[in-house]
Amino acid sequence: MDIRENLRIAIFSIKTNLMRSLLTMLGIIIGVASVIAIITLGSGGRDYIVGMIEDMGSNNIQISVNASNAHDNDYITAADIEAIRSLDGVQYCSPYEIGYGFADFGKESGLVMTVSGNEDLTAAYQMPTKYGRFWTKEECDQSKNVCVVSTITAQNIYGTENCVGETMSYTVNNQSVTLKIIGVVDITQDMVSDDQLSMLDDMGLTEQMPMIGMIGIPSTLNGYLNNKVDSYMMLSIIATDGADLDNVGETVLNMIKTRHSSFDDSVYSMSIMATYIDLLDSVISIFTTFIAAVSAISLIVGGIGVMNIMLVSVTERTREIGIRKALGAKTSTIMIQFLTESIILCLIGGIIGLILGAGGAMAVAAYLGIPIRLKVSTILIAVGFSSAIGIFFGIYPAKRAAQLTPIEALRRD
Repeated sequence: MDIRENLRIAIFSIKTNLMRSLLTMLGIIIGVASVIAIITLGSGGRDYIVGMIEDMGSNNIQISVNASNAHDNDYITAADIEAIRSLDGVQYCSPYEIGYGFADFGKESGLVMTVSGNEDLTAAYQMPTKYGRFWTKEECDQSKNVCVVSTITAQNIYGTENCVGETMSYTVNNQSVTLKIIGVVDITQDMVSDDQLSMLDDMGLTEQMPMIGMIGIPSTLNGYLNNKVDSYMMLSIIATDGADLDNVGETVLNMIKTRHSSFDDSVYSMSIMATYIDLLDSVISIFTTFIAAVSAISLIVGGIGVMNIMLVSVTERTREIGIRKALGAKTSTIMIQFLTESIILCLIGGIIGLILGAGGAMAVAAYLGIPIRLKVSTILIAVGFSSAIGIFFGIYPAKRAAQLTPIEALRRD
């Protein structure tokens, strides 16, 4: 008997007992669908989160000053920044500070998150200007009253992303200045975390006025407004491509310690973004694999169901087996026939599970706003695993059917 005849008989048997076959496949369908959905969402979520961090600069090195252990002369200065820029392996270097102030755009007023840095901030934190430009070194050195706003802030305030040329009043620490908007940075979501909003709520600020967006100002202007000129707590460094990040970071850290004669390890700390990317990638991958493995247990349960129903099928078709063997059918032919039926049963269940799992993953991803794509390897895993289940759990029923003697089979009712 050729393979086409085996397929025809297997499909006929499945169609004859369609409801029973569908219920049998249910375990395989649920197992494959859950594994596919978890692997696809886990992989997509990992790529999305890791991509967000990489967009901030995978070669980003941060140096921080611990305010609780630092003295006034331990803080980073503009002279330190210029010295760091001259080091091998350093491409960009900018102070980086986040604060909050009151902004009056004329059309709307409220709290804004304020990000400050020098002219390298746009490169250090991947904040390209979509309209206008970023401030220059001269504007930063001269503490010019200029600012950039995020695209979402511009859209919310002015109804358009391009608001270059507009002015706003900015107040912080009881000091007010009029700022000219010279650029709009391509940030589609303002970087205000839930923890920061909670902190503002605890301070009672959000009850007095709403949070309406994010602006960026030169670090020198921010220092002037907050009465801490040329004194920075955080430094963001972008290493050149191919540079040893650990070596560059240690070199920068040692230079700062030497320039400030402060060798207490509790004063300065260093963090490298790439380390967090690798750690996060590993954690998400392990978590996804674990959940997928737990979901795969349902595939084993489904396989046991397939084996059970195939044993029932062997019992129901005992006389058919006896007649075929009496007419000269080989033992191997009978075994392959039932094994084919088991494989097709699992394969159909696997394909249905693949469609449901992929569809479910795409629906959840669309709801969460996570871009995903179904990988070929995932499809091969689904089809291959369901086929393997069919083979593994179909061997025993197929072998039992093949070992029946013609006389014993024909005696049964």
